[in-house]
Amino acid sequence: MKKALLHLHSADPTLGAIIRQVGPYRITYHDPDFTTLARSIASQQLSGKAASTIFGRVLEQAAARNGRLSPTRVLALGVAGLRPLGLSQQKATYLLNLAAHRIPYARLADLPDDEVITTLTAVKGVGVWTAHMFLIFALGRPDILPTGDLGIRNAIHRAYQLPAPPSPAEIESIAQPWRPYASVASWYLWRSLDGPAQL
Repeated sequence: MKKALLHLHSADPTLGAIIRQVGPYRITYHDPDFTTLARSIASQQLSGKAASTIFGRVLEQAAARNGRLSPTRVLALGVAGLRPLGLSQQKATYLLNLAAHRIPYARLADLPDDEVITTLTAVKGVGVWTAHMFLIFALGRPDILPTGDLGIRNAIHRAYQLPAPPSPAEIESIAQPWRPYASVASWYLWRSLDGPAQL
């Protein structure tokens, strides 16, 4: 990690200032499995606290063991069992789609980033943003740049004093010096807003 931080400090003074302000890199990783992806779907467009409450209900209702969800038990709940837990109709359907889809979780770590994205986004309800979060927070990939993330856009807008939040293409351009550590840079940008993305 020291190598990544030294690179980011020297490559981008603005990001270097954010790193000094935020302090040590303390990312939290999750297991690259069904539970983590299900949590990500449940968390979409919600605050961390609301997402945690709702997903906690899902874990309880599905009788999760050691905090791990079983796709079979989620399928058994169906939309009728998931909706009262606080999930929207759409998210309940997405969760059931994920449970029914046979994702080769054990093989994902061996796939390149673009193949992981293709595999995950084949499931309705799993978009590129969710795949990016999975790559960063579950697979620990070091060079993921979530250009569609609102927090990243807002953090760059503020830190680089831009007249408007940047487009994905502008983010790519600004982030070029961060390579090959865009995930680390992204974590610091989230922390500069005092709220890393939820997975």
